[in-house]
Amino acid sequence: MSDMTAKETEMAKDTDAAPIKRRKFLVVVDETSECEVAIHFAARRARHTKGGLVLLAALEPGGFEHWLGVENIMKEEAREEAERILHRHAARVNQVSGLMPELEIREGTKSDIVKAMIKEDPAISILVLAAGTGKEGPGPLVQMAAAGVGAGFSIPVTVVPGSLSEDEIHDLA
Repeated sequence: MSDMTAKETEMAKDTDAAPIKRRKFLVVVDETSECEVAIHFAARRARHTKGGLVLLAALEPGGFEHWLGVENIMKEEAREEAERILHRHAARVNQVSGLMPELEIREGTKSDIVKAMIKEDPAISILVLAAGTGKEGPGPLVQMAAAGVGAGFSIPVTVVPGSLSEDEIHDLA
């Protein structure tokens, strides 16, 4: 007869059944120079920790909802541009790390999409952002992450300076 209680037996089954998932880094992609820094940093960290990388392109609402034909054309053009950008960044990830990232294109606000992806995929465990280097400030996602847990994200956020050089990224990641 086992010395384990029914509750301990059930917990052991849950633990045994849960496969160990590879940790994934998530980067929100755009065409800024600091985005390139975040991607490069995340790709190197993923490689060194035997993790994965998810690149997300967010198609934010365009404000043309009352012109259905115009909205559909603009959405299709935005999706094509997002695919082009993601594939260019994926090639760079592969070049610097040997990894092939997962590519995601979703519609909505960046913060809502990131929160949804974190909830949907428990393997996403680190959000990597690069702080903006211009007068506009660090960027809306960095500001949101800095606001605290209630307003931010449910996983750790790594904010890298957007001005890091390639050598500095190699030293850190």
